[in-house]
Amino acid sequence: MAKNLTKETLEDWLENVRPLAHDGKVADYIPALAKQDPEELAVAVYDLDGECISAGNLECCFTLQSISKVLSLALALMDNGEDFVFDRVGMEPTGDPFHSIYRLEQHAPSKPLNPMINAGALAVTNMIHGANPDEKVGRLLSFIHEMTDDQSIRYNEEVADSEFKTAYLNRSLSYYMKQHGVIEGSVEDTLDAYTKQCAIEVNIQHLARIGAIFANDGRDLDSGRQILPRHLARICKTFMVTCGMYDASGSFAIRVGIPAKSGVSGAVVGAVNGYGGIAVYGAALDEKGNSVVGLKLLELLANRYDLSIF
Repeated sequence: MAKNLTKETLEDWLENVRPLAHDGKVADYIPALAKQDPEELAVAVYDLDGECISAGNLECCFTLQSISKVLSLALALMDNGEDFVFDRVGMEPTGDPFHSIYRLEQHAPSKPLNPMINAGALAVTNMIHGANPDEKVGRLLSFIHEMTDDQSIRYNEEVADSEFKTAYLNRSLSYYMKQHGVIEGSVEDTLDAYTKQCAIEVNIQHLARIGAIFANDGRDLDSGRQILPRHLARICKTFMVTCGMYDASGSFAIRVGIPAKSGVSGAVVGAVNGYGGIAVYGAALDEKGNSVVGLKLLELLANRYDLSIF
């Protein structure tokens, strides 16, 4: 664990940034997420020796939302290989919003620019092996159970249902890709799997441990078993650097400089090679869709302990 990092230090920093919870707003365009309390905050740091220091509301559970895109990408790569996945989804960052349809119309043959925007993530979920949505989500949950060492993790049915019923833009993206052969099979089944994937619910320590597995090049922290092949863990971390914070990824790389992925629930996960996983949660989002409190906490940690990879 980083020198001088203690539970008391994390608690002090959390209290210092608490006022920022009122500088953003929760993701109210998803009805179930609109119920989140912006003052419910948590942070955890999980080192590669298996020690976890955490502060805030440790009992609070939240949904992964777009953080799940990193995990579904890892599973799709294991299922299909790099050539298959990247023949259908690109590797380039974009300055456009995560839900943009604009680039699909420009980029022949309607290939999403990367797996971290919604179009790319929908295409990736479509590639996960499984006879139906529940089988796909079940396999993703099993993967997360391995990474967290907790078999109890499930998806939040209320959030999944809320997202599925209001997924008008994601339906548009999916049908557009279906028209151009990027997505195969049923669009509704893909959306069913995708919304359940986004609604997978974890706590702050689960999320920090997931970050630590990526930081450990895909190896389990206790047994050393390779849960995710090393080269695929590195691909995922690279996407986290270039595309993980939506269209604020460039400024985040300058200010914080660690591989990270955010979700509109207000969670952010970071993975720092040789150090471990960092997770922060605060539901109030800035205009880019990133946690206001989370960004400041990550900036404090990265600067205090010189964690930037640049």
